[in-house]
Amino acid sequence: MAIEKWLAITSVGLFAMFAGEMISVYNFMIDIPEDDEFLRAFEADPKIFMFISIGVGPAGILAAVAFIMSKHYGSKQIGGMIIVGGIILLAGMSVCYSMVDKINDDYITDSVRYLPILFMALSIPVMGVGAILFKCKKKRPKKEYF
Repeated sequence: MAIEKWLAITSVGLFAMFAGEMISVYNFMIDIPEDDEFLRAFEADPKIFMFISIGVGPAGILAAVAFIMSKHYGSKQIGGMIIVGGIILLAGMSVCYSMVDKINDDYITDSVRYLPILFMALSIPVMGVGAILFKCKKKRPKKEYF
C-alpha cells in the first residue's frame, strides 16, 4: 500500500478515538455521584483540550496530507476513508451534543456546550475533501510508440 492509504487509515482511527474519548467524558460527567468530593472537583475543559490535541488535530492533519498526496491522481479508496472519518466525527459529536442536556449544570462550560457543534460543522468540510477525491480521474498514461 502507498503511504497515503496508511495516512488515511490512521486518520480514520484517530477520528474514531476522538469521538470515543469525547463520548466517554460526557458520559462520565452525567454519572458523577453527588456525594463523592473527589469526583466533584472534576474539570472537563483540560481533558477536552487534551483529547483535541491528541485525537482530532492529528487526524485532520493526516487526512489533509493524504488528500494532498493523492489529489493529482485521485483515489476513491482514500476519498472513501476520509469521508468515513468525517462521518465518524459527525456521529460522535452528535451523540455528545445529545448528552449535554443530561449533564449537571456545575460541569457545563462553554467548551462542553459548543465544541460538539464546532466539530459537527468541521466534519462537513472533511467529508467534502474526501468527495473531491472521488471526482478526480486518473490520468491516462501517454502511449509512447517510439
